[in-house]
Amino acid sequence: MIQGTGSNVGKSLIVAGLCRLFADRGLKVRPFKPQNMSNNAAVTADGGEIGRAQALQAIAARVPLSVHMNPVLLKPETDVGAQVIVQGKRAGTMRARDYGKRKGELLPRVLESFAMVGDGADLVLVEGAGSPAEINLRAGDIANMGFAEAADVPVVLCGDIDRGGVIASLVGTHAILPEAERARVRAFLINRFRGDPSLFAQGTREIAERTGWPSLGVVPWFDAAHRLPAEDALELAESAGSGAVKIAVPVISRIANFDDLDPLRLEPEVTLELVPPGAPLPGDADLVLLPGTKSTIGDLAFFRAQGWDIDLAAHLRRGGKVLGVCGGYQMLGRSIADPQGIEGTAGTVQGLGLLDVETVLTPDKRLVEVMGTHLPSGAPLSGYEIHIGRTEGPDCARPFAEVAGEGDRSHPDGAISPDGRVMGTYMHGLFSADGFRAGFLEGLGARSGFRYAGEVDATLDGLARHLQKVLDVEALLAIAGR
Repeated sequence: MIQGTGSNVGKSLIVAGLCRLFADRGLKVRPFKPQNMSNNAAVTADGGEIGRAQALQAIAARVPLSVHMNPVLLKPETDVGAQVIVQGKRAGTMRARDYGKRKGELLPRVLESFAMVGDGADLVLVEGAGSPAEINLRAGDIANMGFAEAADVPVVLCGDIDRGGVIASLVGTHAILPEAERARVRAFLINRFRGDPSLFAQGTREIAERTGWPSLGVVPWFDAAHRLPAEDALELAESAGSGAVKIAVPVISRIANFDDLDPLRLEPEVTLELVPPGAPLPGDADLVLLPGTKSTIGDLAFFRAQGWDIDLAAHLRRGGKVLGVCGGYQMLGRSIADPQGIEGTAGTVQGLGLLDVETVLTPDKRLVEVMGTHLPSGAPLSGYEIHIGRTEGPDCARPFAEVAGEGDRSHPDGAISPDGRVMGTYMHGLFSADGFRAGFLEGLGARSGFRYAGEVDATLDGLARHLQKVLDVEALLAIAGR
């Protein structure tokens, strides 16, 4: 189990790289994360959802996605509450305080999933969440040491030197853990070192002497990390590219499934501008892309509070185009009704009115991998749907795509305005389809010429080689009992 001295220390990429490294050695490797918190989810073939990081790790291990790779997924809906997904299915919504009291009840389900992931595997690489030093959260813990003790797995502790204070983080974690948990930690590693790693040799010795834990190595900064799908919305802080075609994305408060943007980040002729709250939508954008959201009605109010509705209307007057994906599509319609109060207070709110459609939110959640055709161009599409609600109206007579999931009949998806400049779709992951992406960008004036899936795979290969050079891989396998 790879645990960290804090959140966002690079655990997910370390596990992904190790998955590819050991898979290349011929081992049957599986990723596992007991509890994850993210609004960036992936849909599994059996109709469930898991965190995007575990989906990437499964790709790295060259195995199909399973709901059991991430049995508990928390999807924040407000600052104090989240939707709780257990073994791929929605189990309800809880306030953080209530979940803290009841999370221990989920341990049997977590251990059940761990056993299923491990069945037939040579090696399971487990990723922790946050830090085991958060002893205020230790009661009922299923994410770090609580899981490690219940499943009896050894731990490697990962520290991030780029954020500073890595010696204090590792030594401090040792100081605050109970003796039994200190003993469960078998080694440590340092991540994200910039420069000559030999310059940190004394630091490594100090940590080892003060903790008694051996070092597995110092991992230099991996420059190509940005070419892999991001899981954390914190990683959306920076825009990307410097191409002539500009795609602007308003960063709404509950942005979800933002891996839709990853292929666009890599396009050399595209500038992907992420617009932070308080900043106006750029006047020179060719396309404004409204992303998915975990709280459509709440984020629609947030969108208006930034003045982005006014900016969007001006963008259309200048001849620009708009694409809404999932929750962004729902926002573009005339109204959003929530008769059962799924997102909060029951009622109906006015949408942006840019598509002649109306949405009704329903408790049933559609989770399905889909394939289809982009109707305006005829380009093949593949992706997934993960949403609640039905959207209907006159503009649906001009659908964005024709799609079908496993067991589905082919059906129209999305809507397009009469002038063709406002588009909406429920399909996530659509820009991963190289042919569609190339045609869509050509309509904006940009050329595309690379294979996105191949780019991700090559980057995972590079990450595995990167770790192989600097980590004591044999010591890690010995810790794992291999």
